Formats: sequence, C-alpha cells, structure tokens
Amino acid sequence: MKFIVSSSSLLKHLQQISGVINANTVLPILEDFLFDITDKKLNIVATDLETVMRVQMDVESQENSRVCIPAKILIDSLKNIPDQPLTFSIDKNFAVEITSDNGKYKVMGENPDNFPKEPVADDTNSFTMTSRALITAINKTLFAVSSDDLRPAMTGVYFELNKDAIQFVATDAHRLVRYRRTDVHCPNQDSFIVPKKPLNLLRNALPDNDDEITISYNSNHLFVMHGTTQLTCRLIDARFPDYKVVIPQDNPYKLVVNKNDFQGALRRINVFSNKSTNQVALNISGSELKLAAQDVDFSFEGHERMNCNYNGEDLQIAFNAKFLIEMLSAADDDEVRVELSTPTKAGILKPTEQEEGEDLLMLVMPLMLNS
Repeated sequence: MKFIVSSSSLLKHLQQISGVINANTVLPILEDFLFDITDKKLNIVATDLETVMRVQMDVESQENSRVCIPAKILIDSLKNIPDQPLTFSIDKNFAVEITSDNGKYKVMGENPDNFPKEPVADDTNSFTMTSRALITAINKTLFAVSSDDLRPAMTGVYFELNKDAIQFVATDAHRLVRYRRTDVHCPNQDSFIVPKKPLNLLRNALPDNDDEITISYNSNHLFVMHGTTQLTCRLIDARFPDYKVVIPQDNPYKLVVNKNDFQGALRRINVFSNKSTNQVALNISGSELKLAAQDVDFSFEGHERMNCNYNGEDLQIAFNAKFLIEMLSAADDDEVRVELSTPTKAGILKPTEQEEGEDLLMLVMPLMLNS
C-alpha cells in the first residue's frame, strides 16, 4: 500500500485531533492514529475510548487500505519536515516507511483491526447552530465546571434544549453560569451533560466563524459535525442538579462597575489574600467600592478603592477573588452589574448590555467574612 500527502497539510489535520490521545493509556493502540484510505480520501481517527475525533483529507492513492501509526513520533517528525509531498509505504506487517525529498524514515505500525470501533449514530435527534455560537457557549461556561469526580454530573456542561432556545449550564457548587441563546431551535425538549474534555477539543478544532455545524445526540453519545471534522463523545450518565432553585429571584441591591477596572483591582488585591480561600471583602457604600484582602499567617494585607454606581444599603460581603476574575472574563461588555442582597446570599453578575439572542447569568456564593 502506498499514498502521497502534503506534509504540512497532514500535520495540520493531525494536530486538530491529537488532543484526544492520552499520554498514559492502558491500551498501547490508543496511542496511535488510525489511517483509513477509501476512494483517495484519507480518514484519520483518534480515540481515548470515551471521545473519538475524525478528520478527512485528500491524498494520492491507487488502493484502499488501513493502518495504525504511533501518534507522537509521527507528529514530532512532521514538525521538523518542511512543506513537501511525503510518500507513505506500508507493507503487510504494517511497517511504515515515510519518504521525503531528502530522507527516509521507518516506524512500526499496528494492525488496524485492533483499533476500537466508533459508536454508531443510531436513533439520534439533530439540530444546527453556528460554530461561533458553540465556541462562545463553551468559553462562557467551561471555567465553572467542577473537577470533583465524586460529583460526575457537575464535571460537564449541561445542555438544556427547547424548541425556541438552548441553555448551557455549568456549576461546581460554589458558582454557576447559565448561558442562553434564542437563535438556536431544537426539535425536542431535551437535556444531556457533555464532559469537559470533548468541549475543550471542540473549542480548539472549530473555526470562530458563522459556519453551520450539526449536533446530533442519542441516549449515550453526542455527535458534532463540521465539514470534514467529526467528534463523538460519551455523555455523562448522571442527573444534573436543579440549578434553578439556587438562583435568587430578588436581589434588590444593584452595583455597576467598569469590568476592566474591577478585574484589575481584584487581581492586585488577590496577591495579598489567603491562598486557600482567595477571599476578598467588598465594602460598598454610595459611589465607592472598597476592596480588602489579608493573609493573617504571613501578615499580608491589601486595600484598594474604586468608583462605582450603587443602588442599595451599605453592604460588606466577601467572595473568592479567583472566581470573580474568571467570571468577569466571560462578560464581553465594558460594564457589569452585580446584584446583591445580604452578606450570606449569592451574588449575581450580568453584563449591563447583552447581544441580541444571548442571555448570560453568573452566580457566585459568598464567603464568611473574617471577623
């Protein structure tokens, strides 16, 4: 078997899906790419048993064939080969010989029959959305996903489908993000939880443009198609917590601040906070917001003040500064509105202005104030 392919084009396609492959895997064949040539189309597949990514590209070939090639050595070699046609020759023992203009390289491949089979897209429901819309949803929710494996339902993003909208929800029990889009219409009212890793892979693989992508799902798997790229992943089999009950319906005090100024102040003050809690106390009165942090163990202390627009009674409340900084990064507007009530109730962050068809709400639980 023999085929000819552009070195730079091959490297680009391999890098698109290489993130699926885990470094320390139980099955050695999971460290390989599956190369499958059919009718002069090369399909390259990578999997970790939970997630599968597939890309397709054109090659010069006279026959259909399959082989598994170790991923790391293939990518490392292609990174150092200038753009040129490469000839791949594979013998009946799956030994791979790569010939370039000036060199010849050999690597031992594996039997493609041992490569795990892909899940079949049976009994699926489908809907479409733009690539940019999905990337935006991932960017605005993924940071709030929990890393606690004892709570599997929180280790992914909850997709809540309706005929007139789609909602993406993520929480780690300390903060919650709900991002809603009304420009996506789903065939059924449905919901499922998508793990963090495949969403990260999609964020890196999809273009940030208005290309249409097709999302299909059944009871066990999610299938995402964009052009010649396809991702399949196993859904998290768990019940997502009833997030609606924790969102306060009436937070009467409204604080409006410049996002960049507030974020900058939090970053500076957080340097002096206790590293286990990242606690920063906010003291709000009139048009002034005071920020304070201290680490008693090291006698560190930091204070800052900034202008704000506040409508409510004087209030002192403490939050995890790291959480606030990450949440502010998810807001695109120049100003954010923080809705508060008492020092023990959750605060809500929202951009003061939102794009048409979008609705972002972020919730953060307060910390107990240092007495």
